[in-house]
Parts: sequence; structure tokens; C-alpha cells
Amino acid sequence: MSWVCVGRTTEIKSGEAAAFAVGTKAIAVFNVDGEFFATDDTCTHEEASLSEGFLEDHLVECPLHGSQFDLRTGEVHSLPATFPINTYSVRLDGDQIFVDV
Repeated sequence: MSWVCVGRTTEIKSGEAAAFAVGTKAIAVFNVDGEFFATDDTCTHEEASLSEGFLEDHLVECPLHGSQFDLRTGEVHSLPATFPINTYSVRLDGDQIFVDV
């Protein structure tokens, strides 16, 4: 495992997301009612930033064409995307957010 501190919980309000560069990867971290999830930041359909998308419960909707992904599994919930996104384990240490990349 390679845990990397990407930011602080205070940087991401409930119902919002933020993008972080981890090496060559762009990781999106989402705050769903105080529970944090991490995925690739890039939609598998047209390479739009998912951290700029619309968050509802555990689904993020791509801001470009509306594909939806489950933050818990990466599973596609609506077209036009057909490939899932990668998800990453998250742990909190105080107010620091660590992602296992």
C-alpha cells in the first residue's frame, strides 16, 4: 500500500469534491455527508474532470455528457460512459485525508 496525504477534510465541504495531483494521477476526493471517497478525477468517456461534476448521494455525474459513476465501486450508472472509474481506499488521520494509490 502507498498511502498519500492529499489534503484536509476542512478543504472539502459536504456535497463537494476537490482534485489532487498524486504523481502523474489526478485523484478526485468527494465528501458525502462527512464520508470521504476517492476516485480517478477523469471520466472514462471524454476525459472531463469528475471533481467538477454534480454529486448526489454516492453518485457523481460528469459535467460534460452526464455519465454517472458510483463513488463506492466506480461502476457506471448511466451512459455514455461504458467503462468504470478506479476507486481508492481513504483513511482519515485527524483532519488529514490519506488515499491509497
